[in-house]
Amino acid sequence: MLNIQKKTSNLFYAILALPATAMGFALSVQISALSWILVTQFGLDLHEMGFVWAAGPIAGLIAQPIVGFISDKVWFFGGRRRPFILIGGTTAALMLLALPNIGIINDSLSIENLIAVAMIVALTLDLSINVSFNPTRSIIADVTADGNPRTKGYTWMQTISGSFGVLAYAIGAYWGNYFLIYFGVGLVFLFTVVPSFFIEEPRTLSKSEDETIEDSSSKTDLTAFLKISFANAFSWLGVQTMFVFIIAFITQKINITPDGASPEMIEAINLKTGQIISVSFLILNAVGALLPAFVLEPIAEKIGRVKTQMISVAIMSVGYFSIAFFGFSELILYVLMGVAGIGWAAIVSLPFAIMSEVVDKSRMGFYMGMFNLSIVIPQLLVSLAVGIIVMSTDNKNIVFLISGVSLAISALLWMIVKEKKA
Repeated sequence: MLNIQKKTSNLFYAILALPATAMGFALSVQISALSWILVTQFGLDLHEMGFVWAAGPIAGLIAQPIVGFISDKVWFFGGRRRPFILIGGTTAALMLLALPNIGIINDSLSIENLIAVAMIVALTLDLSINVSFNPTRSIIADVTADGNPRTKGYTWMQTISGSFGVLAYAIGAYWGNYFLIYFGVGLVFLFTVVPSFFIEEPRTLSKSEDETIEDSSSKTDLTAFLKISFANAFSWLGVQTMFVFIIAFITQKINITPDGASPEMIEAINLKTGQIISVSFLILNAVGALLPAFVLEPIAEKIGRVKTQMISVAIMSVGYFSIAFFGFSELILYVLMGVAGIGWAAIVSLPFAIMSEVVDKSRMGFYMGMFNLSIVIPQLLVSLAVGIIVMSTDNKNIVFLISGVSLAISALLWMIVKEKKA
């Protein structure tokens, strides 16, 4: 074990955050570029695009709990979480490389089915992210002590991962989505492989000293776990609806293609649409990166994590409704995405901390996988059901109306979750 790990130095916390950062960056690239490529480069309609987005969540639905359960029990390649991180991260980098080359892959293999190739690439990319995300979060709990060290580990994770998420959208906004994709290939691979040389995992997972089999605090409170999962699921239903179908809102309300536009004009409009999406997500993620450690955590200490989560999600709902009715210019859209970022900051940080208080710590990988179903299942619903609604509705502000309603329901569900007392 290296001295930086023995001393749990800031450098070690930074390195420990890199695998989760790699997966977060890969997800940011996927969110920013996948819909844009499928619509503007390959001509898929919203319904076909929904099927492509559905492929990954279907795989994740199965992979998340299985990977979590196995990673709690096995040991190979010198680690418990490391093998899944290395395999998933390398595969994610390769699939990012394939993303802008879907047409070439289709022609080279003579498949003559663009949707099938796009679904395979999206499926493999999302599956690799799903395989790795669970271990990248679980490893932090494995190698940090209870209390402040573990809190610091997850704080650093969100700070670094969120900052690189902002970088992803900044790159997309300034240099375009193609540059973002190729930059992501290198970053995801390096941030996956490099930490394996610096992090030593414990061979045995043990419960904390105050947790025994007889101690009820070590057992999972299933009712509480389900309440937290349902509340989190409706948050992600709203967020994922916006991620996937914001392109429909922007092309109808903000960056409109005039009748009779030349091919050159259409290409320029498509590029502009991609930039608007990237700037919107940049603002959302900038707020999401800054608030957890510097704003939400101090507030949560005073009023509790659950109440902080509920208020933040309610604010996000208001932001989405405001976009639906008033967000018809770039400036207004950007301002209101900043408002929505308050809820996003809470969604990507607080639920994991709340959930971890009600589960058996020695089975954290398994329960992390089960909890991630509250993210994956909404993704699937968005792809299969919401896509049909958005496509069949003439007014595309329906995207943000659905998102606003989902976040409002989530806020109500968080009200019935009880804060676990220390």
